[in-house]
Amino acid sequence: MMTWRWAIRDLLRHPTRSALSLLGVAVAAALLLDMVMLSGGIERSFGELLRSRGYQLRISPLGTLPFDTEATLGDVTALTVALRRDPAVREVAPVLGSTMQGAHGAIAASLVTYGVTPTSQGIYTLESGRDLTATDTVGILLSVPAATRLGAAVGDTVSLRGRLDPQMANAGAERRVLVRGIVRFLYDAREQPSVAVALAAAQRLGGPDLTDRASVLMVRIDEASDLTAVTARLRAAHADVAVNSIDDLVAQFRLRLTYFRQLSLILGSISLVVTVLLVGTLLAITVNERSGEIATLRAIGVARMNIARQVLVQGLLLSVLGGAAGMVLGLGTARWLDAILTSFPGLPAAISFFVAEPAPLAIAAATLLLTGVLAGLPSAWRAASTPIAAALRSDAP
Repeated sequence: MMTWRWAIRDLLRHPTRSALSLLGVAVAAALLLDMVMLSGGIERSFGELLRSRGYQLRISPLGTLPFDTEATLGDVTALTVALRRDPAVREVAPVLGSTMQGAHGAIAASLVTYGVTPTSQGIYTLESGRDLTATDTVGILLSVPAATRLGAAVGDTVSLRGRLDPQMANAGAERRVLVRGIVRFLYDAREQPSVAVALAAAQRLGGPDLTDRASVLMVRIDEASDLTAVTARLRAAHADVAVNSIDDLVAQFRLRLTYFRQLSLILGSISLVVTVLLVGTLLAITVNERSGEIATLRAIGVARMNIARQVLVQGLLLSVLGGAAGMVLGLGTARWLDAILTSFPGLPAAISFFVAEPAPLAIAAATLLLTGVLAGLPSAWRAASTPIAAALRSDAP
């Protein structure tokens, strides 16, 4: 207890210097916290997004990732039937993605259009109104951005136009559909105007090129089945398509994020170096100023270990106080940076770059505290080894 009181008293003895040191440690701690959240945050966020609807497999055209290109799968009906023959497969949800034009009154807008099977879909959640039914070929679901852009609401009639000709500025097919509900599309970019219609309706509006086709098949398997074994079995049975589990997609996504991981490692290491320099410098100055006091304590019988402990506790106190302030600062800056990064075009709005996970944050906090203690070791050794006689003579008036 005396050791902690001494450390607090010494910090209060030079308030300006201590405050600046604590501010420096807080900034370094905030940087470390943000880099820990960034290093695996977007990867975990992406994995959680893919798992949110319970579909563990994605089947897409060979050599592509889901919705990575405009390529589509052919003979979807036969492929769906073949997939369902596997004893582990519980549900298959085809999704066709295309671009169509929507019109409501005098307003027209380009819309990302998803063709879905309403009874088995994993790309949206209903927010208001009602969902499509299995036999509903004249209904449409709007995202909030699409509804805002068209000025449409539940119950309104919208014209949906497919097979757009960019040169002639007209459509090859048109259908009037009724707005059934407002939904949130899980994988949409921020402010992306999207709509969903029945798969058959989307295929007909897309014309002969999209007959019996889909962009991706989302597959749900029995929870008791081995996902790795099922993935391998389906790959062997369907070599003409790409079969990816969520773990496969996350691994491929991780490769695209190598830059962020490297950046977080470099900046996190810099934050630890800054902490060492700040704590080490302050403690070195403190030991120099208190050399006479330390010599007096040694002369009256205070053990070297107690002297060293006092210095180490002061370094730990700086790390604890600076780390606590850094946590508040880091969480604030993480929210601000996340808002900037997630505004990049093409990124799903549900993705977060900075995700707070208890285990990594606990490791970062322990690393910071250990760094503060280690930074004080040279000064602690110096204080414990102070020559009594020489220090008393130099401190004498």
